[in-house]
Amino acid sequence: MPALGLKGLNGRRKAATLLVALGPERSSEILRHFNQGEVEALVAEILTIGALSEDAANQVIDEFYQEAVANDSVGSGGSDYAKELLTKALGEDKGHATLSRVVELSRPRPFEFLRHADPLHLTTFLNGEHPQTIALVLGHLPHALVASVLKALPRDIGAEVAWRLTVMDRTSPEIVDAVESLMQHRMADFLTTDYTRVGGAKFTAKVLGQTDRATEKAILEALSQRDADLASEVRRLLFTFDDLILLDDRSMQRVLRDIDLKDLPLALKTAPAELQDLILRNVSMRSADMLREEMSMLGSVRQRQVLEAQQRVVAIVRRLEEQDEIVIERGGRDADA
Repeated sequence: MPALGLKGLNGRRKAATLLVALGPERSSEILRHFNQGEVEALVAEILTIGALSEDAANQVIDEFYQEAVANDSVGSGGSDYAKELLTKALGEDKGHATLSRVVELSRPRPFEFLRHADPLHLTTFLNGEHPQTIALVLGHLPHALVASVLKALPRDIGAEVAWRLTVMDRTSPEIVDAVESLMQHRMADFLTTDYTRVGGAKFTAKVLGQTDRATEKAILEALSQRDADLASEVRRLLFTFDDLILLDDRSMQRVLRDIDLKDLPLALKTAPAELQDLILRNVSMRSADMLREEMSMLGSVRQRQVLEAQQRVVAIVRRLEEQDEIVIERGGRDADA
């Protein structure tokens, strides 16, 4: 390794450099005064320190202790130094265990290059692999990404992969390295390509939100004939709970007649103050007081419960609009939001 300079080094790096400069005898005495986490952090730095020049050693020692280094050849970091240092500081067994743990934590995680891959892109590549290979790859990735891939895979393959993930135990590092190398070679070009996402259900919902009611209705009916699930997704995105603020008082009063009173306090739990005020002013004073009291008594609730209550309210709004019983003002939302 090249000689180490001190320019741009952070405090931990300088501390590790100091321990290398002082030698294992004195450094081991110093390490005894640190806790386990601090020792591991310093050793992780020591493992990456190469040859240490006398100039670098003098600089760091002057900074910490204002002392000069007597020897021309100061030493070097690395695994041998870290092992000797930890053995002297913690004893042979604990020192070896600490070094092994630090080395393991310092290694790059397998399939690191896939951790931020687009789920659909990743699924496209894995779909042609053997289920055991897919399971091995997914077993090293974040849970949310694995869930997205399993959902996107054909059902029979997804079920087989899930079973293999469930029964999978330990896999030799050699096999993991081989599969990782193969996947990295096959996916490198695709996964580093910059893809621009255009269109989609969210895009269509935003566009329809800026059209008149007749155009929106015609397009949604056409979508329903081609793909009912996709049309349902667009409808869900087209009008959110916060969009209730677009209702006039008459429409709001009509919606409130159909809402389950048990849903309203829960649905309003995280609603903007402006929307809460709109609803409260469209109920009787007694109902408003009861609603405020129920909201204050809710305490901590799961976000999923709030969202489900809001979705039930939104479903009522959409039904009443489709029946032309209420009017949702168009053009009140930001087209680029």
